[in-house]
Parts: sequence; structure tokens; C-alpha cells
Amino acid sequence: MGGLPHALFPVFLNQTQLIATMEWSPDLMKKLEALRSKIEQTGQDFETYVNGWQLQRFQNYWDYIQLDTLLSLQRPVTQVEDEPIFIIYHQITELYFKLARIEIDAIAKNEANTVADFTERIHRINRYFGALRGSFGVMELGMKKEEFLAFRDALAPASGFQSVQYRIIELGCAPLINIVSESRREELADASIEDQMEGIYWKNGATREDNGKPAYTATQFMDKYWDDLLFTAEAYEHCNIWVRFQELKTKASDDERRQLEDALRALDLNINVNWPLQHYKTAVRYLSKKPTDIPATGGTNWQKYLPPRFQRRIFFPELWTAEQKAEWGKSWVHEVLAELES
Repeated sequence: MGGLPHALFPVFLNQTQLIATMEWSPDLMKKLEALRSKIEQTGQDFETYVNGWQLQRFQNYWDYIQLDTLLSLQRPVTQVEDEPIFIIYHQITELYFKLARIEIDAIAKNEANTVADFTERIHRINRYFGALRGSFGVMELGMKKEEFLAFRDALAPASGFQSVQYRIIELGCAPLINIVSESRREELADASIEDQMEGIYWKNGATREDNGKPAYTATQFMDKYWDDLLFTAEAYEHCNIWVRFQELKTKASDDERRQLEDALRALDLNINVNWPLQHYKTAVRYLSKKPTDIPATGGTNWQKYLPPRFQRRIFFPELWTAEQKAEWGKSWVHEVLAELES
């Protein structure tokens, strides 16, 4: 007959009796009662959930982070060995952008931010962009120029210009007028969100250097995302990072306010100077060529679009002096050019 061997039966009986007589701590019982109350408040049956939990598998690392799926998302379009490096780095970049968006949305949706929480979330975004900038050696030094140029033509018209998450981050940080093209800010200062979006700075980087007409990469991008970006701009209008800072600064002590302003200045530099100029430095390495630079894959005018001294987009101009705004990004460019020429 099946069942336990006779020698093991007393052991099994003792363990069963122990489980049956085990006392659960009052703290655990309170948690179970709270859980049951939460479920039953929605009109659902607590025991149904208990039955389901008994059948669930224990979680493991590879399923939790969807490792197999993640590792299958690199799909090169050429046989060049270094192309997967290019793909993976850009995927990592987009994941960091998503982390930044999580923090921006947490600030935006909370009408009762505390100074401590707000400051910590800005620090997190700064760390994300710091990690991105620090990791750019993967792109800048991780491929030989001839290897990059061997596969880049097969990517056309795809371009980093088409990163919609970066555009969303910009909209979540500052009043829209601050990322309108500098030449049109006065004209559009009191215009609608829709009109201001028509003057947004990056449209200047969406033109072909040879004829000034819209590049196809930009046409693709706007066909896919323009309505979403317009909706996003309207959604952030009254709850972007600058708006939330304005709400908080009257509640902060002088020291707390200084810390907030320092964190916001760092954010401004990270997103509007350090990040685009790291791109510029890498573009110079791979695309600079005499007498004529190699065009970007999407045909965009990267030489004028990437350096912030041309765009001078500043999220929080109130936090900078007139001299700092006039010199915006120049010292960084000079350092990069000196390094490249040495």
C-alpha cells in the first residue's frame, strides 16, 4: 500500500500537530485582517485570493525582469559585429529615460510634495543623467570609426532625434515657452500650448543642412508622436517640475530652498548641456570629416542642433545670472574641441 513508511509516521504526526497548534502573532493577524478588509471592500471574496495564492509559483529573477525577452530585443540589421553594442546602449539610454519619467510623474501628480521628497526625486534624475553621461564611453570609445560607418547607413533614416521619451522629459521639467526656439519666445510668450509647440526648439534640428527643408526622420517622428506630445504638453502645463518648485519654495527654509535651487540647476545642466554635448562630442568623433562633415543618418543638421550655445534652452532661467545665460554651454564646447584637437 502507498503512504508514509511506518517509521516516519510519528514524525509526520508530530509536525502536523505542531502546525495545527501554532499561534500566529497578533501583528501578523492584524495584517491578514487588513488584507481581507481591503479585498472585501471591493466586493470580492478573500478566500478566492487565498486559494489562488496557494497555487502560485514562487517568483524567480529571470521571469520577474523578463530576462529572456530582454535579451531577445537586439535585432541588428547588418552583419557588423559591433552593431549590437550600438543597439544595447540606446536601449539602456531609453530605460534611464523611463526612470527619469517615473520621478517627473511622481512630482507632477503629487499636489502635496514635501521639500525632502521633491529634492530627493530631482537628485535621482540627476543621478540617472550622470550615469548616462558617464557611460557614453560605450558609444564614444566602444566602436572603431570604420566599423560604425560600416553599419550606420543601414539605419537611415532612424536617428536619436526620434527619442520621444527625451521630448517628454523636457515637457515635464519646464514651462513650454522655455523650450521654444529662442528667436520665437517673445512672439509666443502668451500663445496657446498648441502654438508654442509649433515653435519648439527641436524643430530647428529637424531640417536638412543642404536645403533647409524638413528631414524625413523628423517627418516620421512627428507623424507618429505629434498628437501625443501635444497632449503631454497640455497635461504638464500646470504641474511640471518648475510649477511644483514654485509651490514648494514658500514652505522651505532658506537652506532648503538653496538645496532645491542647486538640484534644479544641476538638472538644467545635465539635460540641456551635459547630455547633448556628450552626443556632440561623439558625433564629432564619428562624423567629423574635412572638408565636409558626414551628415546624420536622418539628414538633420547635428552641428547646429546639438551644441546648446546655439539653442540656449534653459529650463529654469530664473535660477541663472544674465552672464551665465549668455555663456550657456560655451565653456563645455571649448573643452571638448580642445580635447579633440589635442
